[in-house]
Amino acid sequence: MKRTGTRLRSRLLRDDYDAIIIGSGIGGLTTAALLSKLGKRVCVLEQHYTAGGYTHSYEREGYEWDVGVHYIGEVHKPWSAIRRIFDVISDGKIAWAPMDAHYDRIVIGDKTYDYVAGREEFKAEIKPHFPGEEAAIDRYVELLSEVSARVPRFFAGQALPRSLGMLYAKLRRLWLPTYFFKTTREVLEGLTQNQELIGVLTAQWGDYGLPPSEAAFVMHAMVAKHYITGGNYPVGGAIKISENIIPLIEAAGGQVFTYAGVDKILVENGRAVGVRMQKDGLEIRAPQIVSCAGLVPTYTRLLDPAVANEHGLLAPLQKVKLSAATLCLYAGFKGSAAELGLPKTNYWVYPGHDHDHNVSSFMAGQNPAMPLIYISFPSAKDPAWDAHYPHKATVEIVAPTQPQWFAQWKGTTWGKRGAEYEAFKAQLTEQLLETLYQHQPQLRGALDFCELGTPLSTEWYQWNEEGEIYGIDHTVQRFDQHWIHSQTPIKGLYLTGADTVTAGVGGALMAGVLTATRMLGWRGYQIGKLLKSWKPEEKAEAAEQPQAL
Repeated sequence: MKRTGTRLRSRLLRDDYDAIIIGSGIGGLTTAALLSKLGKRVCVLEQHYTAGGYTHSYEREGYEWDVGVHYIGEVHKPWSAIRRIFDVISDGKIAWAPMDAHYDRIVIGDKTYDYVAGREEFKAEIKPHFPGEEAAIDRYVELLSEVSARVPRFFAGQALPRSLGMLYAKLRRLWLPTYFFKTTREVLEGLTQNQELIGVLTAQWGDYGLPPSEAAFVMHAMVAKHYITGGNYPVGGAIKISENIIPLIEAAGGQVFTYAGVDKILVENGRAVGVRMQKDGLEIRAPQIVSCAGLVPTYTRLLDPAVANEHGLLAPLQKVKLSAATLCLYAGFKGSAAELGLPKTNYWVYPGHDHDHNVSSFMAGQNPAMPLIYISFPSAKDPAWDAHYPHKATVEIVAPTQPQWFAQWKGTTWGKRGAEYEAFKAQLTEQLLETLYQHQPQLRGALDFCELGTPLSTEWYQWNEEGEIYGIDHTVQRFDQHWIHSQTPIKGLYLTGADTVTAGVGGALMAGVLTATRMLGWRGYQIGKLLKSWKPEEKAEAAEQPQAL
């Protein structure tokens, strides 16, 4: 089984860490790698058996799947911010492969629409479907670029001292356009009243977990702009992300430990001073503590309730909601992606164009149709796959679900939930596979293995509350919570990851940068200097070498 990180042993611990980071998701690893680049010794603690959070991979029955990295935008552009950060934290060793030009295929009822890479190409593909809406489509694409250009100003407060950052967040309405503070539906209905077009333009809502009437437009625009020039996949699979970041942390004297669940953050005299481990009560200390475990788990589970109350951390949590829970089917097929004719395209399958109605009726139990079924073909996207897994192919299918469906098994142990649970999973599995076969009929009869992950699986492995995959929901109200900041009211305690910026690998990556900047205080400029000094042309060959695969 492929794993990254080192299993925790007390004899391996140092007593001179500069920082401890709880959780090895991409936000935690980015923070750790940037601090390490500047000479800090960082200890990363991961409760799972492998590092990487949603960027890890797992193997079963001779197949391998990525649990969260389905595609990443903009990394094909060496000058883009996200590519530059990935290069800096991996010394340019993460290689990327482009997907098909039509990277997302939108299936709404019996109609199909393609998202094609490139702004002009995207518009040229969508416009023929909606004659008379050309001006609305042009303006929509313009808005994506406008939002993207202003996003750094939207989140700049995360890198400022907490009090200034909160003030900045309160005042940003004065210098940012009003569409930053509206829902996606509000903004798009200002462009067009064609509801089918709105349904098509918002068909990536699964990338952030909310339909148009609930999602903040800034969240939607960031995701849509992120992918509009195409999707990419890490060569060798998602495991290559942590595999190429961890050596930088270790080179600076730091470590990334697995099987290292944290019980509590230690707070003494109002300052975070270390952590206590779950298994043996072992204490590890450092002057700075960072949680990448998520906002809600950090404040409700990692801090003593008395400490959390003393610093006013629990009451504000009532103003945020947890994001969607999902099912994820991991399927393996006999035959290579080429032999089976699998695309490098994601499929987004919907029962109709009104995503708000699809979600609300499903959640209310009025409609059995899943509001979204997402299908991804990772083995087709990865040019290194066939060398390791010849004549095999993988598919991943993701769909929203309701946590209460699984409530009776909450708290039970993975793999020991009984026959009724397994029967329920089999029923859901059949439903998801049938959707796959409708769009890839050649796969019927080729299935070799499949395994369904439920919200309980996500809770077990990702240590979250209700199987949510995006932390807290990305509503307009969520972005108005000025108290959500990379620096907490407890001295020496910081947050990183998606909850401090936005959902997705890109959002968590940026959170890692902002948290590291804040931790360095007035020396935070060194992070910017580090990123600006990177010369992609000097490292281009490194990403093409066989070891990068």
